[in-house]
Amino acid sequence: MKMRVSTWGQVSSGLLISMLAACGGGGGGGGYGSMTLAPTVNFSQPAAAATINFGQAMTVAWTSAYSTSCTASTSSAAAGAFTGTQMTSGTVTVVPTVPGSYTYTLSCTGAGGTKSTSTTATVTPGLLAALAPTGTVLTVGSTVDPTFGDSNPYGLTIAPATSGLITKGDLVVCNFNDGATSTEGLGTTIIGLHPGATPAAPYRIAQSADLLGCNALAMLPDDSISAAGWSSNKNPLVSATGTVGAPFASDTFAQPWGEAFVAAQGTQPAALYASNAPANHGVVAVGGTIDRISLDANNAQTSFTEIVSGFCSGGAPGAIFGPAGLTYDASSDTLYVVDSSSASVIAIAGVSSIPKDGIVVDGQCSATTPTPVPTFSGPSMASAKVIAHGTPLFTPISAALLKNGDLVVGNGDIGVETASGTTNLLIEVSPVLPGGFVGQPVQVETGAPGALFGLAATLSDQGNQIIYFNDDTTNAVMQLGPITSTTPNTPGPY
Repeated sequence: MKMRVSTWGQVSSGLLISMLAACGGGGGGGGYGSMTLAPTVNFSQPAAAATINFGQAMTVAWTSAYSTSCTASTSSAAAGAFTGTQMTSGTVTVVPTVPGSYTYTLSCTGAGGTKSTSTTATVTPGLLAALAPTGTVLTVGSTVDPTFGDSNPYGLTIAPATSGLITKGDLVVCNFNDGATSTEGLGTTIIGLHPGATPAAPYRIAQSADLLGCNALAMLPDDSISAAGWSSNKNPLVSATGTVGAPFASDTFAQPWGEAFVAAQGTQPAALYASNAPANHGVVAVGGTIDRISLDANNAQTSFTEIVSGFCSGGAPGAIFGPAGLTYDASSDTLYVVDSSSASVIAIAGVSSIPKDGIVVDGQCSATTPTPVPTFSGPSMASAKVIAHGTPLFTPISAALLKNGDLVVGNGDIGVETASGTTNLLIEVSPVLPGGFVGQPVQVETGAPGALFGLAATLSDQGNQIIYFNDDTTNAVMQLGPITSTTPNTPGPY
């Protein structure tokens, strides 16, 4: 018995020593760290096959373990910039440059070897291209004022709520021409359309000399309407019951030409943005500006600040050049400006924080158009960027925000005398795609050039994109998009 116990003790002791040695113990080794493990690598974005619209950016994010270096590659150069040496864990933003299907591969190497993994993305055509083959351009309703006969619809927006005379989802339009003489710049009326009926009959919301030459509209959450009066040099505020007020009468406007409303966010108050396009006696010259009117909870002005100056502006009704088509994207606090004189779309990032005279536009203004692509100076110059320029833009005048963050832009066609396949175009513009232009333009009117003015975008109840535009050839609001709902959703900041 003693011999057996002693022998067993020796055997078990030797086994224990062998086990410790195998695990790196007992001899002062490195413990588990001396074991060689194979690398692992995983994509967290997109974790599964992704689908995005052409013109959108996509985040590619990954993590790896037991690796010291990683290398990225794609199935095509059109997939975006995901190539070469990468961090062992990180993120990259890619912008595919054409529609298609793409594979993104990451190979990570460590002491235990190399491990590769892939993820895929399908890039569908842009939103505008998707609407064009299947959508039908339909007439929503006439914009002719039922009392005075004012016509030539310019400003267009979508009611965010039901209040006073206005129903949520109504299309709100102002007319640039008067009814008596059809003179451009003498219109004084705002009308509404209920888009559920086809065709919808216009109803009068407001009429006032303060609205003289009304060309752009923005609506506040309570259905108040901020209007740009190019000929009156005023920016009246119209209540949902049609009362025309002048809360900004102490401010100086120089033929206002664009409007956008920005809701309060955090500590940032609500604000209206208005652009000015002074005529400059028919010569295109420096003079275009953008003003910010900060508002309190009761829509009362708390400050007035000119934040951008130096846009080229000029011309006369029928051929006005200047900063127009103001469109705001709340997701990035970015204000987009359609610069008709240079045929450009400009993004102003962090616009709510731009100080007085923060951006000066060097439009290199001249008597002829288009003027050169703008450059910028001033303390906030880095916030301004030209995202699209030149053909197919031809004196662009209006814009609206699409659901994927792109813009739809309409041409004004100033100076074009003959209708062709390159007139009355809608153009999709991406803020992130190199060059900006997404796919091919869509011609939505084949009559006389220069028919397109106000633009607005919303979603149907089924989430489908709908685009509304003013057609001054027919004096009507038109719709591009599937007919899947009779009542558009609340449009948001379009």
